[in-house]
This record gives sequence, C-alpha cells and structure tokens, in this order.
Amino acid sequence: MYQPRVLTIQDISCFGKCSLTVALPIISAMGVETCIMPTAVLSTHTGGFTGYTWRDLTGDMRGIAAHWKSLDLKFDAIYTGYLGSAEQLRIVGEIFRDFGRGAVKLVDPVMGDKGKLYPGFSEEFAAGMAKLCGKADIIVPNLTEAAFMLGIPFEKAPHDESSIKDILVKLTGLGCRIAVLTGIIPDSSRQGVMAYDSATGEFCSYYSKNLDVKFHGTGDVFASAFCGAVAKKKPLPDALKTAVDFTVACIEKSMGDSEHTYGVRFEECLAEIADNRG
Repeated sequence: MYQPRVLTIQDISCFGKCSLTVALPIISAMGVETCIMPTAVLSTHTGGFTGYTWRDLTGDMRGIAAHWKSLDLKFDAIYTGYLGSAEQLRIVGEIFRDFGRGAVKLVDPVMGDKGKLYPGFSEEFAAGMAKLCGKADIIVPNLTEAAFMLGIPFEKAPHDESSIKDILVKLTGLGCRIAVLTGIIPDSSRQGVMAYDSATGEFCSYYSKNLDVKFHGTGDVFASAFCGAVAKKKPLPDALKTAVDFTVACIEKSMGDSEHTYGVRFEECLAEIADNRG
C-alpha cells in the first residue's frame, strides 16, 4: 500500500509543543511519512518564555535541499509553518519550484494573532508572506494573518459569514487555489473554520463548540492534522472536520492544566487520529 510523504518546513522548539515537535508526531500518526527541514532550533518556544536560545538554520536549508535534489526525492505535500525571515521565504519559494511538481503546497503563514503581528515581524514581511502564499495550493491563515496579507482591517468576532467569504475570495486572489480561515466565531457558542475552493467556486465550513480558552500551539496542531488529511487525499470538508475535531479533543484533554503556554496534550489524542487514517 502506498504511503504518502510530506515535507514540513518550520522551527524546532526543544520545550513547548508547537512547530516541528507537533507536526512530526501528528502527521506520522496519520500514517504519512514525515520529512523535516528545520529552520531554527530554540530552547523553548517564544510564547510566554524569555531568555530562550535561538540557532538560525537558514544557512543550512539550501544545502539540505541540494542533497535531496541529488537523490531525486519526491513529496506528496510540502507544508510550511513558522518562517523567521525574508530569506527563508525566498528559500521556501525555491523549494516549491524544485520539489513542488505533483505535491500539494500548503502554507500556514504564521506571523500574528488577535489583530497584531508577533514580535519581530513587519508589514514588509507580511507582504513577502503574501507572495509565498501566491505560490501555494492551500493556505491556512487566521484572521490576523489574512488582514495583514491583504491590507484590510482585522475582523473581530462575532464574524459575519458574508464578510468571511469575501476575505476568502480575496485570499485566493493572491494566487492559491484554496484558502482556509481559522478561528471563525459566528456566535458565542461556536468556533471553527471556513474554506473556499476557487477552482470550483464552493465554500465549506466546519464548526465545533467554542471552548473560549487559549493554548499555545493549537494553530500548529490544526495545520498538522489538516496537512495529514490532505496528504491522505481526503476531500476538503472531511479534512477540515478531521483537523477541527482533533484540535478540540486536544484542548479538552488539556483544560485542567494550569499552564497553557506549554501547549496541549496532543500526545493523548494521537490514537484517535491514527484510527482515522483511512
């Protein structure tokens, strides 16, 4: 039986559940071979910690890609998460060019939340990320990231369906086929995602209960589960459901934890997502 192969490009935080330490186990548990290209190594993630160490691996990325090219490696999907510089955006564009044929290119444009860019990011970087999203097949921004890439005001909750649809159409105008917006809250009881496929002109959405709690790394959990489902060639509505249900299950497992900056207990839910690998 054929096993799909995914390449994921993002940083490694040695402590704290996000980026590659989330993507590798989740996508692997879904029965997908998961290859990694680390962009940096951090002692902890940057959300809620100070004094962390950071080793930039930008200088290694082209060498890794060149070796892979000599081996004629092929991927079924390429998934990018946190990218820390304009140079990394350029390198990922080159990787899309060299390894993207036959691969679904999925970009999670990690750079902001709650209407603000994360420290260290600028509007110029957001413009560069928008260009990278134009080279992708699927993008999964939150509303903050969408606003900065499109140069529009941040949409606060509760979210109007027609406004969200308008944003999704504008996002596909960047050049991608499918745009998925995360963190959609139509009312106080529901939270979920909405997507638009520009090739078919169809919208779809999936909502779960609004748990009204914030854990670090849940966006990475969602994107990883979604990527695994896409690599398994699940239809878009099914991939959204898989990713949302898994993310909610991880949050529910973690509700009793006093420290939310560490991330969610996704490890306790891996068996659940492994059961849905077909």
